[in-house]
Amino acid sequence: MNLEIERKFLITNTNFKKESYQKKYIQQGFLNSDKNRVVRVRIIEEKAYLTIKGVSDKSGTSRFEWEKEISVQEAKVLMKLCEKGVIEKYRYFHKLENHVFEIDEFLGDNDGLIIAEVEIKNKNEVFIKPSYLGKEVTGNEKYYNSNLSKVPFKNWT
Repeated sequence: MNLEIERKFLITNTNFKKESYQKKYIQQGFLNSDKNRVVRVRIIEEKAYLTIKGVSDKSGTSRFEWEKEISVQEAKVLMKLCEKGVIEKYRYFHKLENHVFEIDEFLGDNDGLIIAEVEIKNKNEVFIKPSYLGKEVTGNEKYYNSNLSKVPFKNWT
C-alpha cells in the first residue's frame, strides 16, 4: 500500500528561499476533488504526473497515495478536463538533516499563501523544525490543494 505521511505548516518568514537548494514551477488541476478520492494532474516543469489520493486519517497526517508519471503532452490534454481552479505555485526544497521540506509559494488566486510540508516515515517521527515554520495546519482541509482550487486564499475572510 502506498501511504503518504506528512505534516503541514504555515510559513512565518521567507528565510526558506535562501536556504532552499531548488525551486520548481508547478501547475496542477483536479479531475476529481471529492473528499473521498482526489485525482490530480500535475506538471512540474518538464515532467507530469497523475495522482490519486484517498481519505486522510483522523489526524490528517496520512492517506493513500498512488502516483504515475505521464507525458507532459498527456497532462496538458487532461488539464483541459479538470475542474475549475487550476493551482499554480513555486515549490522550494530545503534539506535539513534527514528531511526535505517542500515549501509551496502559491500564485494567482492563492497568492500570499505559503505552506511547508515534510514527509515522515511514521506519525511520531521527530524532525528539526526550521525557523520559518509557523502554525501547524496538518489535517486542516481548507489548506488542501484540492480545496484551494475551489475556495482560493483570496476569498478567505
